[in-house]
Amino acid sequence: MSESKKTTDKETIRSWAEARNGVPAFVKGTENNDSGVLRIHFPEASSSDSQFDKISWDNFFDQFEKNKLAMVYQDKKDNGQTSTFYKLVSRNDK
Repeated sequence: MSESKKTTDKETIRSWAEARNGVPAFVKGTENNDSGVLRIHFPEASSSDSQFDKISWDNFFDQFEKNKLAMVYQDKKDNGQTSTFYKLVSRNDK
């Protein structure tokens, strides 16, 4: 079974995403006062590129900190392939 990890380390998050060609983004239509629903978007693995507004890593991490988020993620799938599974959760979630 694949192991999930939880982190708030910005370099870990950025390195994990960039290794998978992920980019920081807001879900379109959710922006409000320079914030919105944060996502790491994987354009190469998605047919829904038009649903996301790419943002800078600085903007992503400003919102990440403002909302006190952490990232739960997997490095590998059960079959050993690279995983793009992640979710952004409250830092207070166990």
